[in-house]
Amino acid sequence: MQIHFTRNYTTRRDAVAKIGEAQESRGRPVSAEITQSQAESSEELNALHRQIVTYILLSSGEGSPTDDDVVQEATAALESVFPAANMDIFMKLLRSEKEQQLRELAAVVMGVRCFNRVCGLVDEDASLKELTVPSSLQNPPKVTSKEIESELNACQTLVWKYTAVLEKMISTDGVKDVSEGGDAPLLLLKRALYNVRQFEGFLKLLLTDAQVSEKRVASLQSALAAQLKQLKEAIQSKEGLPSAEAFPLFKKLSKLWAGLQQEAQMIDTPGKVMVALQPFLTSQAQIFSEADLNEMLGDTVVKTDAQRMRESSVGRIDPEAMQDQEWLLPGITKYFNELPLQYNGFCGYTLARSDGLLLPGNPFIGLLRYKEKFYIFSSKEAAERFSHTPDYFISMAEEKSKHCPELIRLFKLHKQYISTYSELRNSLDAAAKCEVSTQTDTHPTEMSLDRSYEWNEWELRREAIKLADLRTAATHSAQTKMSHVRRENSTQTWLPKDDGCQTKRDGETNVPRPHVFIAGLRGKREGGMERINLTRGVDE
Repeated sequence: MQIHFTRNYTTRRDAVAKIGEAQESRGRPVSAEITQSQAESSEELNALHRQIVTYILLSSGEGSPTDDDVVQEATAALESVFPAANMDIFMKLLRSEKEQQLRELAAVVMGVRCFNRVCGLVDEDASLKELTVPSSLQNPPKVTSKEIESELNACQTLVWKYTAVLEKMISTDGVKDVSEGGDAPLLLLKRALYNVRQFEGFLKLLLTDAQVSEKRVASLQSALAAQLKQLKEAIQSKEGLPSAEAFPLFKKLSKLWAGLQQEAQMIDTPGKVMVALQPFLTSQAQIFSEADLNEMLGDTVVKTDAQRMRESSVGRIDPEAMQDQEWLLPGITKYFNELPLQYNGFCGYTLARSDGLLLPGNPFIGLLRYKEKFYIFSSKEAAERFSHTPDYFISMAEEKSKHCPELIRLFKLHKQYISTYSELRNSLDAAAKCEVSTQTDTHPTEMSLDRSYEWNEWELRREAIKLADLRTAATHSAQTKMSHVRRENSTQTWLPKDDGCQTKRDGETNVPRPHVFIAGLRGKREGGMERINLTRGVDE
C-alpha cells in the first residue's frame, strides 16, 4: 500500500507544476519555429500568422488545430487583437520579446474566446453557469469528497475495534494474554492495526486534497462569472474600449479559466487513488472478519480517538515540576500546532512498552522536546515515564520499527533513515577519496645534517633574486678628459640609386654556343680520349 501510494500520489504543488509544464511543452516547438522564422514576403507573413493561431490553440488546450471551426474561431479572435498586417512589426522584435508577446497573445485570445461564448445569449445567468465549467468538469468525478469521508469513517471504526482488541490482549506493562490465542493472532492483529492506520492517514490526505479542489473549483467559477459580467459591462458602457483597458481584463479572464482547467484535471485524482488503495485494506478483512472482531471484543467498550483525548485531558504536565526536560504547552508555545511530531503523532511510550500498540497522542498534555525532536503522549503518566529515560524508549521504538518495516513509513521515519544513510555514505566516500601520504626522515643520521640545505626549489629562486637584486641595481660612471673623445659617432649617408640611359635602339652581340664531344670514354681498351669540337658558327 505504501509503495503504491508513493508511486501514484502527487502533491497539489507538484501536480500544478506538472500540468503547467505539459501545457508549455505542447506549444514550445511551434513557438521556436515562430521566433526563429525569417519571413519577409506577404505570403510568408500570413503563413506565420496562421502558425501563431496553432500555437495559441496548443498552449491553451482549448480545441484542436485540426478542427476547422476551432481554427476559424481562434483566427477571428486573434485578428481582433493582433491583425496580420502587424506581422512586420512583430518580425522586428528580439527573440525574447517575440516569446513574451506570444504568451500575451495566447492569454488575450483565450479570454476573448471565452467572452465571445457568453455574448449574444439570452439567458445570461444560465449561460455563465454552463460556460464557466470546462468540458472535463461537466461530468462530476466518480468519487467525491463525501464518499472519501464516508470511507474514512468506516476505516476509523475498524481502527478503534483493532485498538480495543489489542488493549484487551496486551496489558500496559507489555504482558500478553495467552488465552486469547497466543502470539500468532496477536502479531496479525498488530499488522492489521498498522494497515488500517496507514490507510486512515492516506485517506485524510486524499480528503484534504479533494475538499481543497472542490472549494477552489467553486471559487474559480464564481470569480470567472463575475469577471465575465464586469468585462461585458465595461464593453457595453463604451463604444470602443481601449486595448490598454481591455487586454488586462481579458488576461485575468484567461488566468481564471486556466486555473479552472487545472483543477478539472486534478479533482478526480484523490478518488482514483483511494479506489486503487482499497484492495490492500480488504486483504485484512479476509483474515479478520467483522464477526471475528466482535467475538474478540466481547463486552469490551470500543473507544474512539476523541473519547481517548477527553479522558487523557484531565492530567497536564507542569514544566516547573519537571525542569530536567523541556516541555511545550498549547496556548503558550508559538506555532504549537505546526510542530512536526515524532512517530507521526502516536505515543512513543505505549509503542515501546506495549509491544507495538498504537495510541494517538494528546497535545493538551504537552510536548517533550528532546534532541530537537518533539514527542507526544497518550497520558500524563506515559509522558512522565518517558521523560525519565527517553533514550531507552526511543531505542525500543526504533527496534520495533526495524522488525516491522511498515512502521518506518507510517511514523515518517524514512527521512531520518535516509539522512542517516546519506551521512554514512558521505563519510565512506570521504574516507575513500582522502589523500594518503607517508613521512620519512630526510637524514636519519644526525651527524650528516646540513644546516644550510634547502629542498624547496622556489625558496632557492627567491634567494637567487635577492642575490641578483636586479630591481635596485644601478650603473655608475665618470667622465675624464681622455674619455670624452671616445664617444660614439654616427654619419648619415644616402644609398646609391639605380641609374640608366635610354637609346633609340638596342645593341647586342651574339657569340657561338660551344659544343664539344669527347670520344673514347667507353668501349676502347687501348688508346686515349679524343676531343672533337662540334661548335657551329653563328651564321650557320
